[in-house]
Amino acid sequence: MDDILIARSLFGTTMGFHIINATIGVGLPLMILAAELLYQRTKDVDYAVMAKRWTKAFAVTLGVSIPTGTIAGVQLSLLWPGFMEVIGRVMALPFQIEIYAFFVEALFMSIYVYAADRIAPWMRIVSLTLVALGALASAVLITNVHAFQGTPAGFRIENGELVDIDPWAAFFNPSFGVTAVHVVFTAYMTGAFIIATVAAYKMLKTDFGSRLYKFHHKALMASLMIGGVFSILTAVNGHASAQYLHEYQPEKLAGAEGLFETQKYAPLAIGGITDRETESVKWGIEIPWALSFLAGNSFETEVKGLNDFPEEHWPPLFIHTLFNAMVGVGMLLITLSMIAFAWNKLLKKEKFPRFLMWLFVLSGPLAILGIEFGWIFACTGRQPWNIYHVLTTEDSATTATNLGILFVLFAAVYVLLGVMEIIVLRYYFRKNTVADDLNRAHQKEIPLYGSNT
Repeated sequence: MDDILIARSLFGTTMGFHIINATIGVGLPLMILAAELLYQRTKDVDYAVMAKRWTKAFAVTLGVSIPTGTIAGVQLSLLWPGFMEVIGRVMALPFQIEIYAFFVEALFMSIYVYAADRIAPWMRIVSLTLVALGALASAVLITNVHAFQGTPAGFRIENGELVDIDPWAAFFNPSFGVTAVHVVFTAYMTGAFIIATVAAYKMLKTDFGSRLYKFHHKALMASLMIGGVFSILTAVNGHASAQYLHEYQPEKLAGAEGLFETQKYAPLAIGGITDRETESVKWGIEIPWALSFLAGNSFETEVKGLNDFPEEHWPPLFIHTLFNAMVGVGMLLITLSMIAFAWNKLLKKEKFPRFLMWLFVLSGPLAILGIEFGWIFACTGRQPWNIYHVLTTEDSATTATNLGILFVLFAAVYVLLGVMEIIVLRYYFRKNTVADDLNRAHQKEIPLYGSNT
């Protein structure tokens, strides 16, 4: 591997690990808030127990995402000095504001964790709302830097110098809105399906109709409904994302669909592998005219093909596979949610078939994979540019060599962090079972949130 590829792989590995905990860290607060609201509305202590237990899991994942996020920030400076020179002068606002968003999240998370038993119900809801808003703001602000990379704004380059710098124009770059909404929807979707995974697995290991089974069934249905809503919203936002790519990054859209020739009534290619020699998508299924409609709300929309661009500006052709995998995961999650709703709410059946339960167990890992596919597609599809049509990845990379040892060491750190995170979560929840928390919740003299083994 050459040094640029190692630098990309090192930073990609860092983000690939960080984004798991960061996404859960945005999605779980909404689920905790939903459980708290259900508890305040129904006075069903099951929802209070859910809120408590999910809060503990959130605290652990937050504890892992903070150091990995710090590592990512350090690596930006060490591996991509050319990129940071532009970002430092043009796009520093998101990093500065994010500090306050994290402060709000951490402060009110501490209030909820340590004082939930001693504050009024409305204060618990306000605290969780601010936690959720802080987590949301952090995700949006940091992702806005990624949006800027695809649609840079707020500056000009004249004689190799940055001039006419407008930080707010850079902040509200053309893809800010669609990217922010996509990140939020997918995080909420993923947080919900992670809960569905745990609840479905516990139901499989618990006797049908028992107290614990009913508890996990409530958690499963709440998570599937919330996850289903946000997976549908993600699909709707995907339409807006395709239109943004059509307007601002047409070669990325062409690469995503394996489209080589510019045409109206362009087909949408599902599945298959992009073949450079034949300039086609082998073994794919084409939906006539669908890509043109997706790009411009009209079958007559002209979609540019890869052959309209210099080949050195083409993204890697395998992004078609990444794009299909991302969309495929989203469609599967929507389908699972709709089946669960129909089975439980329309057909009035409480027990799901065993094969369907195992699909629910897989839904959380699949949602995480969908996030990973989407992130890799977004960043790889922008290549060879680090900042689109402004700065190439090669020109922004460090000139330092011998990065291989850093790659190995950081990969080992992430393995260690991941293993320790799992050990801590398993240890805590084995020492504090659902049955334990349900018993505590029914004993008025014992504070639910303040009592742990």
